[in-house]
Amino acid sequence: MAKSIYIILLCSLLAACDMLDYHPYDTHIDGPKQINARSIAQIEQATRLRDSIKFAVISDTQRWYDHTHRIVNHINGQADIDFVVHCGDLTDFGMTQEFEWMRDELLKLNVPYVATIGNHDCLGTGRDAFRAMYGDYNFSFNAGNTHFLVLNTNSLEFRKTNNVPDVDFIARNAATLPDSITQTVVVMHAAPLSDQFGRELVDLYAEALKPYPNVRFGLCGHEHRPTVRHPYPDSPPYYLVGSAKTQMYYVFTLHKDGSYNYENIWL
Repeated sequence: MAKSIYIILLCSLLAACDMLDYHPYDTHIDGPKQINARSIAQIEQATRLRDSIKFAVISDTQRWYDHTHRIVNHINGQADIDFVVHCGDLTDFGMTQEFEWMRDELLKLNVPYVATIGNHDCLGTGRDAFRAMYGDYNFSFNAGNTHFLVLNTNSLEFRKTNNVPDVDFIARNAATLPDSITQTVVVMHAAPLSDQFGRELVDLYAEALKPYPNVRFGLCGHEHRPTVRHPYPDSPPYYLVGSAKTQMYYVFTLHKDGSYNYENIWL
């Protein structure tokens, strides 16, 4: 009897002191969810019928919260940025708390942002946490006359299920484009021919992109250093952005005539 009373009193004390917390991998998300869907609605409305758009690209902010904070502030200091694209690895270990901490930092942006899933975001219960916070792993949106195709390319973390990247999704998505779309940008975490990208799907991926109008370039992260790569002959360039630790990000400006320019921004 005395032991039972002791246990009851101990549990009451812990609850009263607010010492009980969720496990970091429990996927119980506090705060805003389905961020990509909400951001896409804002982006598409704000850029509708626009002749040009300007957006920033960041990636691999995992655990570098102070660095990310400085990048967010720097982007906020540019009045003409329409939105931000995050190329994945929001977290280091896929913990729900990491997703929440990084989301709360990124929501300080003055403009909407969309995020793709990175290989570190797939660890533990990270895939479920990402889906709850951001939505589907593969999605798309339109900004002005440009279609953004956003893909999960973390084949290793999905145990090489032969559908990462999902070429069926790419084919289905191509059929949804309105006539106003005249060019395409592809967004992913790991670039084609990287250690994560499904090697057996590289050719099928390239073939699936052919129906898309004027694929200008790809945007990637994963390798933590900025570089430009042509993964196979005649492919468009793939721009790999550095991690938050490098204190850099890209700014792209897309023009209606199909031309574009970009800047490496170093803090």
